[in-house]
Amino acid sequence: RPLESLDEAAGWLQERGLLTLMPCCSLPSLFAACHEEPYAPGKRGFAQWPKTKYWWPFALAQRLRVHSLKIHRGKSLIVTEATALLADPLARTALAEAEEGAHGEDAARLVGHLAAAGPSLLDDLRAELGAVKRPRERLERVGAVVTRTVEAPQRYLTELYRWDQAFAEPSPGGMEELVAAAVRAAVLAPEDEVAKWFSWPVGDAVDRLIDEGRLARFDREAQILAAL
Repeated sequence: RPLESLDEAAGWLQERGLLTLMPCCSLPSLFAACHEEPYAPGKRGFAQWPKTKYWWPFALAQRLRVHSLKIHRGKSLIVTEATALLADPLARTALAEAEEGAHGEDAARLVGHLAAAGPSLLDDLRAELGAVKRPRERLERVGAVVTRTVEAPQRYLTELYRWDQAFAEPSPGGMEELVAAAVRAAVLAPEDEVAKWFSWPVGDAVDRLIDEGRLARFDREAQILAAL
C-alpha cells in the first residue's frame, strides 16, 4: 500500500525506526513507499524524487523526536529519536576523535567553534571559518555533527549542532544495538549488505547478535538475516 499522507509516513517511521530516502538496499525507503512517479523521469539525482512528495523528508525531520542523520555512509537517514540514541556511543566517540584532530584540522576547528559558540547557522559558520563543506560532510557521516533545517522568512536555513548539543545526555547503544534495529526495520536482509549500512565498521556485531539469539540466518545458504 502506498503512503498517502505525511501522517501515514510518520506512523511508518515510528513502526520501522529508520528510513532511507531513495531505495538503495534492504532498509525501508520513504520514497519507494510513496509509489509515485519521479519528478523528472529519465534524469538523475533529485529529479528521481517523487513528483509531489519530494518535501516529505524535510517535513518529517521537523517533527518532534525525528532526526535526519548522515550515518548511512553519508546518505540521509530519517530516524526516530530512539533509533538515533542507539548510535550515541559511536557518535560521541567520533566527536571526541574530531576534537583530537583525527578527522583533520578543519574538522577540529569546526567542532571547537560549535563548542564555544553553540549551535550555529551554516551562513554564520562560513563567515567565521570560511569553507566548511568538507569537514561538515566528514563529521556528519560519523555523527559527530548533525544538522537541522530552520524555517526563516521566504527560505530555509541550515543549523549545525555537535552531537552532544543535539543529544545532551549519553545513552546506551552501540553497533550491536544499531544493527539489530536496522535488520528489524528491513525485516529480511542479506548478511553481506549489513556491513555497508553505516559509516562505522560493523566488526563481529552480527555474529554476536546471532550467538545471543537476537538475529538468525533465515536462509543459511543465501545468508539472509532476520531479527528475532
